[in-house]
Amino acid sequence: MSGTVPGGQSPAGYALAGVELAIFDKDGTLIEFDRMWAGWVRELGDRLAAANRGRRLDDLVHDVMGVDVDTGRVYPHGGLAATPMARLREALTAAVAGGGPEGPAVGPEEARRIVDAAWHAPDPVALARPITDLPAFFTALRAAGVRIAVATSDDREPTERTLAKLNVADLVEAIACADDGRPVKPDPAAIQWLCHTLGVPESRTAMIGDSPADLAMGRAAGVRVVVGVLTGVGDRPTLAPAADLIVESIVDLRPPA
Repeated sequence: MSGTVPGGQSPAGYALAGVELAIFDKDGTLIEFDRMWAGWVRELGDRLAAANRGRRLDDLVHDVMGVDVDTGRVYPHGGLAATPMARLREALTAAVAGGGPEGPAVGPEEARRIVDAAWHAPDPVALARPITDLPAFFTALRAAGVRIAVATSDDREPTERTLAKLNVADLVEAIACADDGRPVKPDPAAIQWLCHTLGVPESRTAMIGDSPADLAMGRAAGVRVVVGVLTGVGDRPTLAPAADLIVESIVDLRPPA
């Protein structure tokens, strides 16, 4: 969606016209992605080295997480972009067992010991920094008749704590999380469940996210509009194939008139 749109509105303003439910991704869409994850990857590397008798596995960690070794940027299709934490942990354990280019294989039992000793989840309450004034943003959407839900690759407990810390828990009507037992992104199951739960058809729903998996999920679900934001892992060329509209951030999504 670009250029002139019906009614003379800007593309950003038009994006939510006819939308009754806006489903947002969390990390990279509502909160700053790099602040949450870059430091965590570095600390995980340090902990793995300590558990592995001082031998560092930095290249292996970055490969599993999909993070550029030099810049720390998460690749749009990398592990951290949309993979549940439980799967990342298992993938890292398998990679450590295999050894990779940084050393010989250690075997599955030793790999699990190393990863179990090093693994830790980031503290969502301490690290979450909102992209904008989320209570004000969500309140404006609600006042315009747009209901709000969240679909995330994070688990439910940290997601609920994060939304509570950001003072928007009461404004978000439903959340779909990685450990809820449904297929994860880019499968459309989360959107389908949210729409069914809230009684809003996909044709009256918007999906807003920062990763290709977010947008592919929206496209597969057949939502009214798929919006990409540039505050997380995706850039314009990466998001364009599945997006109806790409904006700098959620701030550009003004409530429909």
